[in-house]
Amino acid sequence: MSGRVGYLAGIAAEEQVAAHYQRGGYRILARRWRGQGGELDLVGERDGTVVFIEVKKSRTHATAALRLSARQIQRLMDGAADYLGQLPNGLNTDTRFDVALVDASGRIDIIENALIT
Repeated sequence: MSGRVGYLAGIAAEEQVAAHYQRGGYRILARRWRGQGGELDLVGERDGTVVFIEVKKSRTHATAALRLSARQIQRLMDGAADYLGQLPNGLNTDTRFDVALVDASGRIDIIENALIT
């Protein structure tokens, strides 16, 4: 996949995942949020819990899951800390890290609490 095609596929996957969460009663608070620590693909909220959602798209769910490296996980944690710093309860906010895997056919598989803090 070329850079531009990959970028657009990633945007489309994020939109699909955002819609999936919204159908489940979540509010999407941010898309592609950037802080000093890193970028967060999606930030959602439901019942007082803030959910940081990392979207991975590839031909298969297994290949998509392999694209989440230890370095990237650290950037997600750092970005989440930056994001939480702007909320009233800061780091005391109830949070969860999900990974959303999207395959070539657009099928979504959500792994809740994928990154335990």
